[in-house]
Amino acid sequence: MTLEIKTSNLEPIRPTYAYIERRFGKKPATRYQEVSFDVQGAANFHYRPLWKPDKTLNDQTHTALQMQDWYAFKDPRQFYYGAYVQHRARLQDIAESNYAFFEKRALADNFSDEVKAKIAECLLPLRYVEQTANLHMMSGSAYGYGTVITQACIFAAMDRLGMAQYVSRIGLLLDNNTGEILQVAKQAWMDDATWQPLRRLCEESLLEQDWFKLFTLQNLLIDSMLQSMVFGEFDQWLVNNGGRDLAMLTEFMQDCLSDLRKWSDTVFKTAVAESEHNKALMQQWIEEYLPVIKTAFSAWSNTALGNDAIDAGLNLIAERCKKAGLSCDAAI
Repeated sequence: MTLEIKTSNLEPIRPTYAYIERRFGKKPATRYQEVSFDVQGAANFHYRPLWKPDKTLNDQTHTALQMQDWYAFKDPRQFYYGAYVQHRARLQDIAESNYAFFEKRALADNFSDEVKAKIAECLLPLRYVEQTANLHMMSGSAYGYGTVITQACIFAAMDRLGMAQYVSRIGLLLDNNTGEILQVAKQAWMDDATWQPLRRLCEESLLEQDWFKLFTLQNLLIDSMLQSMVFGEFDQWLVNNGGRDLAMLTEFMQDCLSDLRKWSDTVFKTAVAESEHNKALMQQWIEEYLPVIKTAFSAWSNTALGNDAIDAGLNLIAERCKKAGLSCDAAI
């Protein structure tokens, strides 16, 4: 007697969902495509928002920017909830290890009083800047259009909340969890002339209703200055003055800013390439905010670095503008 085993291949009737097939064709889709494209409600709303009765739910006119297809803002990282959480969990594991090592070895004891005072005055108040960044990106998530951009904005908002918390933890590590140095930082944020231009920008920006204008302000202008000045120039100052070990505690911020830049640069490039209207609009926003940014970070630089040289930050802004198809040389 012989036993013959046969196998049969069952072909699925349809390789993906109908709404994905309409956009990408009849082929298997990635998980990012399935959970990101064309899933936002776009019709048959039963009421208008009570807080903005002139708008509909998921209204495209929450920004002056115009797009034929808002799903053009594809995330090059292809982050959906699962992929984002896994990626950030790895970064957090590294950060927690660094913070534990710093505390276990009492590395804060190696800092001079001058370095600790400089950190309290020039670094720790950034937790308020990061909290503002969290609200800016929450605006993009709440009022943006198209899941590919709104989900990426909420992920970025959570990044900024985490960065604010890590900055606070630096203060707690420096004073053995008493919280005294954070009070010094709060007083600097409230009263020190170093921070008042940036504090004013943060507070006034929260009144802005155009979410993409806030997106441009935060991700192109403020973040470029943070990346180059705070986590570049100031980091080098710490290295030169006996505070090298602090870099262990700011690595998470640097990694997040680099990752967010990779995503936001593609958003700017896509928006500019859409139309001359978008290009002119973003150019106008940059020219409006850049003098304020220069004033704010010049004041910070005078205190943190002993001069108001912010060329590194302005050069990074110019580089990113050029990559997006904008020109800000004249404004700089």
